[in-house]
Amino acid sequence: MNLLAWNCRGLRNYRAVGELVDIVQAQGPTIVFLSETWSNRDHMEWVRRQLKFDGCFVVPSNGRGGGLALLWKDEDVVWVDSFSNYHIDTIMHGGSERAWRLTGFYGELETSRRGDVWSMLRMLSSKPALPWCCMGNFNEFLEVEDKRGGAPRSHNLMQAFREVLDYCKFVNLGYSGPDFTWHGKQRGELVWERLEKGVANYDWLNRFPAGRVKHLHCFTLDHRPILLALDSNGESQKWNRKPFRFEAMWTSDPGCSNTISRAWTRQADGTPIHRAVTKLKWCKKSLKKWSKQHFGNVKKSNKEDRGAIVEG
Repeated sequence: MNLLAWNCRGLRNYRAVGELVDIVQAQGPTIVFLSETWSNRDHMEWVRRQLKFDGCFVVPSNGRGGGLALLWKDEDVVWVDSFSNYHIDTIMHGGSERAWRLTGFYGELETSRRGDVWSMLRMLSSKPALPWCCMGNFNEFLEVEDKRGGAPRSHNLMQAFREVLDYCKFVNLGYSGPDFTWHGKQRGELVWERLEKGVANYDWLNRFPAGRVKHLHCFTLDHRPILLALDSNGESQKWNRKPFRFEAMWTSDPGCSNTISRAWTRQADGTPIHRAVTKLKWCKKSLKKWSKQHFGNVKKSNKEDRGAIVEG
């Protein structure tokens, strides 16, 4: 099962509709969440027919901007539980043991009004507990690395975003593919930003341990679509990558503790939990690099010695 989310910046642009059709045919999503459709219900019904989807729920645009839509195929049982100009909250396979929540989300662009949107997300977390995934364009960053170029992001804005994700017990699903999901010019300077994300709670991660987000390519618009894959193909891809394991023999080498100390003493922003998770990631990355450089050379030397003995 694949889910697609895209800030399409207006589906009155027929080139954008054509690219959406191409993406759906290539990636095969059964659920599509669209933000900034700039469309009414009649136009979105036309888009649904172009995609050959069975269901469509529309939050019409307000004036020249906004607008959300969720489209699905009949093979998925979708109940729309609530909606606003910023979200469409659904229950998948409601009434069964397979039930879980999917929220398509669009974050407020105006920073002065963003607190109200985060409050709404907190309110959604108070609903009866289910495995829960939320994806879309949050219009905010988790860390400074989410932006390249332009003016630095306010620490307070990023901190408010981290806090609402912590409150909802969300974990960032990460991504593969290009690093950034939006690019454009701000005050004459080229800027890249990672605005689209997928996040989920631990119950959802237990249900879909192979769930992975991929940043797709886009040729007509400045926002990239993101694809969340849940199926067994994702599971095989998950286990193709060797998991990180701490080796007991490392502790006998002083380079191990030095590597950990250097990684852990780096400054990280955010809540205590976010800082700890970030530092653990740095430790893992540093240890993998140190192990490859140190023990990789040892293995190579041992192999050469064995070869010399055989030749002798």
